[in-house]
Amino acid sequence: MPPVCFGCNAHLIRGEHYLCTVCRNQLPLTEFTFNEENAVDRIFYGRIYIQKASSFLFFYKNSIVQRLIHHLKYKNQENIGVFLGDWYGQILNQNGFIQSIDIIVPVPLHKKKLKKRGYNQVAEFAKRLALHLNADYIDHILIKNANTKTQTKKTRIGRWQDNKSLYSLTTPTFFKNKNVLLVDDIITSGATMEMCAKTLQQSEGITIYIASMAVARLFQ
Repeated sequence: MPPVCFGCNAHLIRGEHYLCTVCRNQLPLTEFTFNEENAVDRIFYGRIYIQKASSFLFFYKNSIVQRLIHHLKYKNQENIGVFLGDWYGQILNQNGFIQSIDIIVPVPLHKKKLKKRGYNQVAEFAKRLALHLNADYIDHILIKNANTKTQTKKTRIGRWQDNKSLYSLTTPTFFKNKNVLLVDDIITSGATMEMCAKTLQQSEGITIYIASMAVARLFQ
């Protein structure tokens, strides 16, 4: 079958990948930067200290962005992460927003979910950002200790955290005095990023930045 656009199902022509030119031009880029305060920053105010946060796209229900991320997560279309990572990585590199990043860390999946899905949907996106920002990609230090659904089972997480930490570091000193970019697919409430960032802060002298493929427009 010829490749089709994940946005409108039209056949792709030469030079188009994953999205046709029309759908690509319709993607809602946030145009947030790491130099100015933005709505993603404000999600974390009063909750945890981070240096800066930003997202590449706005996430809406029944949108092209939702379809892209759905195919990335559930339809084995891992190369969508490469596509988005190269696009966002080039923007960050060209504008010099965060040139001092040492390490890029994806939000981890629990080993059971990783085995079932076969890949972390954030991995290729994070790897491409690391390439464009000349940073190291590290995915074995920050780990997830329980197989929970962070966005739909918040009470379950809360109960589990009464006794244990949902995330942990295999080597707490690994990120000492490093500038770390923590990366996820979608930021909604910010709960997942907050928990991961708090875990990373066990490393002395760490500076944490946050980025995601998309942010839900909860702030509107």
